[in-house]
Amino acid sequence: METRLIKERSRVLGATRSFFLDRGYLETDTPILSPAPIPESCLEVFPTKFSNPFIGTMDLWLVPSPEVWMKQVIAERRESVFQVSKCYRNAESVGRIHNPEFTMLEYYTIGAKARDSIAITEELFKACAGAETPKACLPPFVEMSMAEAFLSFAGIDLEAHDEAGSLAELARSKGLMVPDGASWEDVYNQSFVNWVEPALPQDRPLVLSRYPARVECLAADIPGTPWKDRWELYALGMELANCYTESADPKAVLRSMKAEAARKAGQVFPHRVDFTYAEVFNGFPPCSGVAMGFDRFFMALTGRTDIRDVLIFPFGDSFERWGAKV
Repeated sequence: METRLIKERSRVLGATRSFFLDRGYLETDTPILSPAPIPESCLEVFPTKFSNPFIGTMDLWLVPSPEVWMKQVIAERRESVFQVSKCYRNAESVGRIHNPEFTMLEYYTIGAKARDSIAITEELFKACAGAETPKACLPPFVEMSMAEAFLSFAGIDLEAHDEAGSLAELARSKGLMVPDGASWEDVYNQSFVNWVEPALPQDRPLVLSRYPARVECLAADIPGTPWKDRWELYALGMELANCYTESADPKAVLRSMKAEAARKAGQVFPHRVDFTYAEVFNGFPPCSGVAMGFDRFFMALTGRTDIRDVLIFPFGDSFERWGAKV
């Protein structure tokens, strides 16, 4: 990583902190270790262990996101919060846009919904942009619903194909190799990765909104629709951020946790799940949360397309040094 980029990254980090502090957000500094991460079947964790001859031992996991701790702060303090911290995801690919250890920016705004967080994120981009920031990474953002994206780029009407068999049959007719017994979410994900994501416009940052409610996450449902109040932000062809109107229903959170825990049962690195965590959401204040990969954010602001250009010690370098090739 060039010295000039190290200095620019420091400037962007300072501008990010000032942006939120000036708006009254509380900066948190939560643990990297968790005894019970929130279950997410789409990712793997790094296991570790605390061991003391007098106290005993405890299984722990490196957090894939500070969310598990930050939401407890929100429940207790009822304040808007933000944090820049290291996060870890195991079994990730290593390359142009992935690094198993990365920096995450998370911010939660009390009294806001996902749509409000679009404007907040646009203002963040303006506050942090520099001389190198390409026009394609500057606000205003363009918005497209997931239903519109699937219809435009995959020729699939998600509402008309709301059953696993129907969606699988259509995807196969279009040439996608769909295994027998694939779930609706599996086929949806395959279709998105193969047809939709590569075709997303790149002339402006794109907000892809209104995700299918059948894709499990802790976002609130949009009443009377098959969608969740969720969006993801894309720039230069890569996903930068994920945003929810946060679910404040403890029963819905518990259902989601149980569903995801069941899916994680067959994963390489299962972890302990604390279902009492759902109690955090009793009286949880209405808020919207954004999780943004800070490294990718910095890539967008400097027009870089390879994460290895914005890390001082990319994981792949160490991996190769110790006798393996990425």
